[in-house]
Order: sequence, then C-alpha cells, then structure tokens
Amino acid sequence: QVQLVESGGGLVQAGGSLRLSCAASGSIFNTIAMGWYRQAPGKQRELVAAITRSGRINYADSVKGRFTISRENAKNTVYLEMNSLRLEDTAVYYCVADSVLRTTTDYKYWGQGTQVTVSS
Repeated sequence: QVQLVESGGGLVQAGGSLRLSCAASGSIFNTIAMGWYRQAPGKQRELVAAITRSGRINYADSVKGRFTISRENAKNTVYLEMNSLRLEDTAVYYCVADSVLRTTTDYKYWGQGTQVTVSS
C-alpha cells in the first residue's frame, strides 16, 4: 500500500509560480514512478508530468518548458515546479504512484488532490 500526501496548491495570478509537493509512504516498489495528473472542470484527467526513481521523465506537451518535475528518492517525495502559469492550468492536481511509468490514468495510487487556481 502507498499513501500520498500532497501540498502546495493555491491561488496565483497568471504568469506566477507555484510548487507542489507529494510525499509517499509505504511500498518503495510501488513508488518507482511518481507524478502528477490534473483535472479541470468538465474535462478528463490528463497527465502533467511523471518521473521514475532513475530520472526518466514524461511531460505533457502543454506544460513543457514551463513545469519541472523532480524527486528526492531518499524522501520518496516528488515535486512539481510550475512557472508561467496560465488560466488553463486551473485544475485539481493529483499525485500518482505506481511500479511503472505510465501515460494513461492507470496509476495504482492516487492522492486526494490539491486545487490550483490561476486568476487573470
């Protein structure tokens, strides 16, 4: 079992920055891959970024060059640095974890979600 605890969401103006954190506890095997998904109102959940313990990374095209994912393996914690935020980045952001890197929503473990709201 894995528990994921997210923090760092909030309200920010367009063009601003936020940093999300997600600390995992439980099975190390099931946190080989960790990442972030988001869901905006009326839309499907979508991948934002994911990273493996070895440093392999996937980004959604919409966030490349603006968001940076990183992790501290010793702390089993993943971070999402979000810069140049846009109105369309407004969503609930979910931390995910699994034993493999995925690009679908099939991640086994999900956090409770943290709201990110970008205002004009």
